[in-house]
Order: sequence, then C-alpha cells, then structure tokens
Amino acid sequence: MTIAVTGASGQLGTLVTQQLVTLTDPSNVVLVSRSPEKLSGFAGTDARRGDFSDPTSLADAFAGVDTLLLISTDDVDGRLEGHLAAIDAAVAAGVQRIVYTSVTRPEDANPAQVVPSHAATEKALRDSGVAWTFLRNNLYADMQRGTIDAAAATGQLVTNIGEGRTAYVTREDCAAVAAHVLVQDGHENQTYDVTGPEAVGADDLAALASKVSGSDVAVVQVDDAGLAQGLVEHAGLPAFVGELLASFGAATRGGFMGEVTTVVEDVTGRPATPFAQAVGLA
Repeated sequence: MTIAVTGASGQLGTLVTQQLVTLTDPSNVVLVSRSPEKLSGFAGTDARRGDFSDPTSLADAFAGVDTLLLISTDDVDGRLEGHLAAIDAAVAAGVQRIVYTSVTRPEDANPAQVVPSHAATEKALRDSGVAWTFLRNNLYADMQRGTIDAAAATGQLVTNIGEGRTAYVTREDCAAVAAHVLVQDGHENQTYDVTGPEAVGADDLAALASKVSGSDVAVVQVDDAGLAQGLVEHAGLPAFVGELLASFGAATRGGFMGEVTTVVEDVTGRPATPFAQAVGLA
C-alpha cells in the first residue's frame, strides 16, 4: 500500500512522516510538498512536488497512491479552494481513502473562523465517493506556552474563554494518531476527535503562569473584540490573527472545545500527553 502525506515539510507533516516510516517501509511513503527539496532527510521515501494552488502538479504527486493524508493548509483565504483541488486530483488519480485533518466540531454554531472551510471540506470528501477518515484535532497545546509566559510577565491572564475549557492536544499526539490511522485497517468512514487527556480552563492556565512567575496571576475576562484588539496592540499580531484567536476563544466559551476523548490511546496504544507536560511545566 502506497501512502502519501501532503504538507510533508510542515510541522505536522514532518512529525507524521517521522512516525510513519517506523510503521511501514519508507518505500511505501510518498511525501508531497511545494518544496520537495526540504524532504531529503527521509531516506527511502518518494518526495514529490505538489502545490494545491497548481492543480496540474497534483496529478503526478498522487499517481499510484492508495491512501492520502490531506493535511489542512494554513492559507486562510485559499484553504477551501486548495482542499477541493486536492480532493479532485486524488479521486482522478484513483486514491482509495483520504484521511483529513479537520477541526473540533465543525458545526454552524461554532464561531471559530476556520469552521466553514473545514465543514465544506468534510462535505466534499463525503460526496467524493472515496473512503474517508476525519481527524478532528483539538487546539495545539504547545501554542499556549506563549500565553502562559505573557501572563506570568504581566500578572494577568487576559482571555475571552469565560468558564469554557479546551482539551488541548500535542502535535506529536496528532501525528501519532494520523500515522497509525494511515497504516491500520478499520478506519474507513470514521470520525475521530483527537484531544489531550484533560480539559483546561483559564484557572489552570493562570495557575501555570503563577508557577512560572512565582506570584499570583489574575484571570481577566474580556469580550471578543477586546481580546482581538489587545493581541494587536500588545502582542503585535496582525488584526486577522487577533480576530482568529478571539474566535477560538469564543468557541471555547461556547463549549465547543472541551470534550475529552481517549482517541490517542485507543489508536496508538499510549496515553495522550498531559497539558502541563506539553508546555514544559510538569
């Protein structure tokens, strides 16, 4: 069975590949990237150029592939168009199953800005006639270390999540699930919510910030607009990034991100990484 990984030179793609070549012969692995020269470190694999914005490149990239891992792109504006191009090319190439990295609860009521493109991609896969597997990865744990350190420095954890909680998961655990799902049978037309082992709230983040600073850190709740503005003014983020992060906070506040599952352990045979360990504060 030939397995292809898109976005193979990215953070998640690299982690998936590292695990995948331990689970199957590297000669069975096709690595697809806009920059295949970055993939020389994976001996024995087949590195191919594939660019979602250049659909003609995808026919060669997916030729002879049985199972495809479609890693969702970070191109906010062109994400859906790129995904649809990849799905069309995979179907045309005869790919038998597409595994897709989606988002937690891609429902109309979920205010996270990424939801519409993920929901539309899932629908396209269901309608494609090809077997699919959805890996709905929760938010990455490592991205919260910056939040914790900023709160430690200022004595305030400024947030818009209210009483909401998030089942943060590590990229490594997401990669392990993906790699195992790619090589195992029985995952056709299944949806998995990939989470960490606990749901983390503002109180937990503040406690970890206090551990870093050695002083009490207060939780300061703000509205969505206030958080987005603060991220622009104080963290120097672009406005669209501030709005995106605020939308994830709104999703957390609305109860969309807090469900804890055992998918990591069920699929890989080892437990998910605890949050404090994931951010280096265990």
